[in-house]
Amino acid sequence: MRLLAFCLAVLGLFACSKESGNGEKKFTAYVNTFVGTDGSGNTYPGAVVPFGMVQLSPDNGLPGWDRIAGYFWQDSTIAGFSHTHLSGTGAGDMYDLLIMPMNSRFTESLTPDGDYRPYSKISHDREEVSPGYYKVDLLSSGITAELTTTKRVGFHRYTFPKDTASTIILDLGYKLNWDNPYDTKIIVENDSTISGYRKSNGWAKDQQVYFTIQFSKAFDHFELQQSGEPSEKREVRGTKTKFIAHFPTREKEQILLKVALSYSSIEGARRNMIAEIPNWDFDATRKQADEEWNTALSRIEIEGSKEEKELFYTNLYHVYLTPSLLSDVDGRYIGADRKEHIAVGFDRYDTFSLWDTYRAAHPLYTILCPDKVSDFVQSFLSQYDETGLLPVWSLAGNESNMMIGYHAVPVIVDAYFKGIEMDAEKAYLACKESAMENGRQIPEYMKLGYVPAKAEGENWSVSKTLEYAFDDWCIAQFAKALNKQKDYKYFLKRGENWKYLYDSKSTFFRPKDAKGQFLTPFDPKAYTNYFCESNAWQYFWYVPQDIPGFIKTVGEKRFAAKLDSMFTYYPEKDDDLPIFSTGMIGQYAHGNEPSHHVAYLFNYIGQPEKTQELVRRIINTQYSTKPDGYCGNEDCGQMSAWLVFSSLGMYPVNPANGVYDLTSPSVAKAVIHLPNGKTFTVSTENQGKENYNILKVLLNGVEYNKSTITHQQLMKGGELHFVLSPGK
Repeated sequence: MRLLAFCLAVLGLFACSKESGNGEKKFTAYVNTFVGTDGSGNTYPGAVVPFGMVQLSPDNGLPGWDRIAGYFWQDSTIAGFSHTHLSGTGAGDMYDLLIMPMNSRFTESLTPDGDYRPYSKISHDREEVSPGYYKVDLLSSGITAELTTTKRVGFHRYTFPKDTASTIILDLGYKLNWDNPYDTKIIVENDSTISGYRKSNGWAKDQQVYFTIQFSKAFDHFELQQSGEPSEKREVRGTKTKFIAHFPTREKEQILLKVALSYSSIEGARRNMIAEIPNWDFDATRKQADEEWNTALSRIEIEGSKEEKELFYTNLYHVYLTPSLLSDVDGRYIGADRKEHIAVGFDRYDTFSLWDTYRAAHPLYTILCPDKVSDFVQSFLSQYDETGLLPVWSLAGNESNMMIGYHAVPVIVDAYFKGIEMDAEKAYLACKESAMENGRQIPEYMKLGYVPAKAEGENWSVSKTLEYAFDDWCIAQFAKALNKQKDYKYFLKRGENWKYLYDSKSTFFRPKDAKGQFLTPFDPKAYTNYFCESNAWQYFWYVPQDIPGFIKTVGEKRFAAKLDSMFTYYPEKDDDLPIFSTGMIGQYAHGNEPSHHVAYLFNYIGQPEKTQELVRRIINTQYSTKPDGYCGNEDCGQMSAWLVFSSLGMYPVNPANGVYDLTSPSVAKAVIHLPNGKTFTVSTENQGKENYNILKVLLNGVEYNKSTITHQQLMKGGELHFVLSPGK
């Protein structure tokens, strides 16, 4: 393993020192897509382009929490390559269209649920990855597999040894974790083309993926299976169907597959393939994917050590993995109402992990790719057209209603005030109606001013109240801007609902019953059903809409003391910590999103040096470029967005007011290439791993004494210069 790490480091150094043939800098050379595939990161290493529909990646073939994204670094098996994956979540879904090349050497199989699932042994020193590309030697067969992709089409290249019994299998009955196919179909169209669909339920209650697959070589013969039984037909349908193409292969013969997806129809998949990969040039497609990634990553150009660049660009890479495309090249898609729609003038996206990503990932998109933000907002409004509500946590055209809040609201409001194009009146109506829906305990919240606690179930009452209140404040600002004064006053009042659950005696937010009584007993470090994946310590700080008012309510001295305690009051050895309490610094849990803004709160009590020390400590201890480089679920870009923002010396504590709170950057210099053609530079003097204390800040050469900078200031271009010294 040490030899492998050394070899990878040498190869990485060689690659990173290069430029492309035209002199363009190779930012992709600093990305390691294995980061997050070990520990609790739950990422996948395979081929994808920014915000692509296809996530073509290897699956180990075994279920479990560690294998939520299909691949786990500690495993040594591959059961095939499937075309859809979730990045860094705790949700075991997707894994559509498993393809596996085989030959006569195969002797071993996995048998989960009684299914025959052949697998190959692998070794990490025989894998190669870069953005948009994955390669592995399948040791059990001698076959080399290579994967690349466009937005909607996966491209496979398999190099076979000489064998009279080489095969390529498509297994639509393959499933992992929560995913379960209920209707699959395979049609053999001719001697080199198949098509069909896979419909499944899991986290996405009705995921429908249509496909067409072209082989570069005609099958010598083929088999179709339905529920494990062979079929003589050219078309099969059932919960478990399988296609096996047989070929004799010469030594080092290559067989290529183009696998086009659509969330609309087989014809849609066919149109996607014609539009995106009309030829058989695998290397050209790989080069195109690399160029797309290089363009995306080049929007922020940093200076620093090789290690710092690898950390920064690997995290920036993960920011671009989701949301993912839902619509075809002609705009067609199946919406949340399970009907076909056409996106006109925009691309329809899904995979919106909003409880996570509204905090920092979506604000980062407003800087790097506001055109995509416009598409995201229009995608929200499309779901509103389809269901009458904005998305909560949607994927594959389905609403899961997972997690809490109506956090499409801050994304929309943030985008509106940053000047991103949208139908403002419609967007406002969608925000308002989503905050008034007859579900998710919103009627009780509207009546009482808080969500009442219930004895049974995952109530999350305190967390819901706090997060609903923030979203309501966002709606109030939107209403004020649109001159809706009555709504402004109403939602501004709802934005103060956090006060209903604040207990001045314990100085915590506490659950209340419907009669207004605090529940007892109460232990603030206990993980109970009243807090969403957190405890009372971690949710204490969640009033981003009015931090000065919150500090006044608590009392500044008490607030400051509690903030210190947050990072020093460690769990006891016998405390029962849940799976999501990771990256612990005292009660602060960087591995889960509710804590992400807390280190920046020292700025609000005149102790910015503590923010500077803690942010640098979190960067140094909770992130790395190793496979276990995330201290918790990466969560569709949020964990990575925190690192990107914080490395630049800023973070959106309130993710909807267009203000970034400042700290000391961890990179020597960063040039943000803004979409408007301007640049904003963050530069430092005396940068070093222990040099995190800010002596002075200058904006465009003039001393700057504020602890925040606005989005408008950033978008004008210029330079923010930090003079640093060693921390105390």
